[in-house]
Amino acid sequence: MKILVVCGAGASSTFVAQRLRRAASEAGLEWDAAAGMEHSVAGGDHDLILVGPHLADRLEAIRQAAPAPVAVLPDDVFADRDGTRTLALARSILAEAGTLPKGTS
Repeated sequence: MKILVVCGAGASSTFVAQRLRRAASEAGLEWDAAAGMEHSVAGGDHDLILVGPHLADRLEAIRQAAPAPVAVLPDDVFADRDGTRTLALARSILAEAGTLPKGTS
């Protein structure tokens, strides 16, 4: 599972992606989470794109460029120090989209 975490300059998304990777690993999942900016969306091979809350007004444009489900992260995403809430959000979005691999729910 490949997840792209998008923010304005790629800095804050780096922290979210690292925490998400760690939480997934601790849950026994071989998921990759990477940080990027809006231009990273087009042409990517991501399974899920999580957008920083400060880019919520760009959601529709990002969805149009995205090859995967796109969701806005909650405003308090940076308070998720261990990444477990972000992982739960990712799982629920993928489950709703029908793309969550079996055995990872």
